Amino acid sequence: MTSYQRREQLIEIGRALFASKGFEAVSVEEIAASAKVSKPIVYEHFGGKEGLYAVVVDREMRALTDALIGSLSDTDAHPRQIVERAALALLTYIEENPEGFQVLVRDSPSTDPTGSFSSLLGDVSSKVEQILVEWFKRQHLPVKSAPYYAQMLVGMTVFTGQYWADRPKLGKEQLAALIVNLAWHGLSRLEAKPELRYEGTKAKRAREAAEKAEQKAEQKAKRDRDDGEEQRNSSAAGADTDATDSDAADATAESTPADHTNHANPSNPKSPEDAA
Repeated sequence: MTSYQRREQLIEIGRALFASKGFEAVSVEEIAASAKVSKPIVYEHFGGKEGLYAVVVDREMRALTDALIGSLSDTDAHPRQIVERAALALLTYIEENPEGFQVLVRDSPSTDPTGSFSSLLGDVSSKVEQILVEWFKRQHLPVKSAPYYAQMLVGMTVFTGQYWADRPKLGKEQLAALIVNLAWHGLSRLEAKPELRYEGTKAKRAREAAEKAEQKAEQKAKRDRDDGEEQRNSSAAGADTDATDSDAADATAESTPADHTNHANPSNPKSPEDAA
């Protein structure tokens, strides 16, 4: 095996081990044993496992960067086509380089932030942001929100890709269609000033105001019922009083003589003839 072939062999073995176990769990002894070489051979080519890991990450970063940035380079294409290309580019990379993708998404021991997976996503997000800025201008949407939407799109696609890498039950194009379905139908109907409909502060205040209005309406209805009952009771009491007065008047009328003809006063001893 030539020196170049041996180097490539060690890179492949290192990528597989780093993908399955992570950087910290892999030792130089394990790398050498898997390649059926002595430890000095590993040190000779890479200076240790850190050097081997750096080469593996650099290769995967370049491969994924070329795929994603390439899919976003044609800014004259329709925005939906760009979203479709980017989703397919990531999923194709994951499908063709499953071990490399696992190495990238694992926690990196590197102290160089420019060589991390997060830095790659930052570069991709910046490219997406540039595309969204132009799209937002045409749609008369606030440009200042474009960076946040770019992060959302990249994050949604990458995390979905991570989930799919462990559960590849859907085909690549099927999953890309799902991603685009959510991303595009959301983007095509963006509101200029979106608000939380149920959980935001404004919605909470509106809900509290509605509850207070309902409580006031219930209280008013109760007062109206109470007032109506009071009026009915008052009317019933008045009717009873009128009936009592009527009965008393009838009794008085019955005890008074109906004939008012003058009769001799029994206290007057004289008769009418005597008076004449």
